[in-house]
Amino acid sequence: MAISTKLKYAKLDDLYLDPKNPRLGRHYVNAKLSQEEVLDLMRDWVLDELAVSYLESGFWTHEALLVTREELDGEPRFVVVEGNRRLAALKYLYNAVKKKDVPSKWKSLVIGVEVPDILFDRIPYILVDSRQEIEAFLGFRHVTGVKQWNAEEKAQYIARLIDEEGMTYQEVMRKIGSKTPTVRQNYISYRLLLQMEDSLEDFSPEDVRGRFSVMYLSLRTQGVQKYLDIDIFANENAAQRPVPKTHLEALANFARWLFGSKEKNKKPVFMDSRSVDDFGELLENPPIVEYFEQEENPSFEHARQLAGMNKSKTVQLLSQAASNVQIALGHVHHHEDSEDIQQAVKRLGIDVRQLLKVFPKIHQELQEREGKTDASNSR
Repeated sequence: MAISTKLKYAKLDDLYLDPKNPRLGRHYVNAKLSQEEVLDLMRDWVLDELAVSYLESGFWTHEALLVTREELDGEPRFVVVEGNRRLAALKYLYNAVKKKDVPSKWKSLVIGVEVPDILFDRIPYILVDSRQEIEAFLGFRHVTGVKQWNAEEKAQYIARLIDEEGMTYQEVMRKIGSKTPTVRQNYISYRLLLQMEDSLEDFSPEDVRGRFSVMYLSLRTQGVQKYLDIDIFANENAAQRPVPKTHLEALANFARWLFGSKEKNKKPVFMDSRSVDDFGELLENPPIVEYFEQEENPSFEHARQLAGMNKSKTVQLLSQAASNVQIALGHVHHHEDSEDIQQAVKRLGIDVRQLLKVFPKIHQELQEREGKTDASNSR
């Protein structure tokens, strides 16, 4: 791998933020942003914490930036491929020292502080021949490692390796240290998102913000796969447009149910990602699918009730409650005087009485068992 082992140093003005950084978001990566625009997009990346560290301890050499030489704005530049947060923090700090227009929190950081010029004139970096040379490191660090990108950023990175670098699922898997099914599902999820943007008139990328992982998880369910006629085992070529043309109307429905629409003030059908499996199960029920499709604002809870899905959930909840009570019985006698414990027991008693009204035979059985126990104790 053509990565230099020699530590080098550069001035702040000689280092450039990476406009292809996946964390900027897919709509900005190819937008040919200026350095000022990239820096502005990064302003909420908790950069001030890094700046405080720099002011106290300087820039640690073991945190050296990984840099490659690329053409930017028509000129060869030193572009930071790894370490953009560190560089952005230095740039904001420099602007604060020079009394340029920066948020007030940055101005307050340098009040009464003498910032040495060396912090901006001697920044450690390691030169890499090309960003491709460092793809494996980036993939492991940010997709499967300790400093992970969010779900959409991971999928975007994987898609770039396949679409731009021509890699296969297996090659990406080996490069980033992941598993092939995970790579494939990330790729198909991202291509599905691009298909929504390309095919659906009423779809807005803004609606997806923070919900990509929900879509990713939903593709594991049989209901979603069947409804969209999507093949989650598709190879790299077949996955380019995951949903066939015959199911584009279903894709539009799916996008509306999953993401809602900020423009039309519509919320997703469900908000909690833990409901993904239930959503998939609902889509296996034709009458429920018809309800979802015909209602302008379908209710997830109403759909669950119509489908009778509450049985398994109710069993699960009651079993958990019984187990929790059983555990509490081993400790509750130590806290008889606690008002909080008394209130909790009172609430439990009220709920249990309500449950027994629903099941009178069980209530009678318990009463008979209690009567036999009292009779036995009186002998």
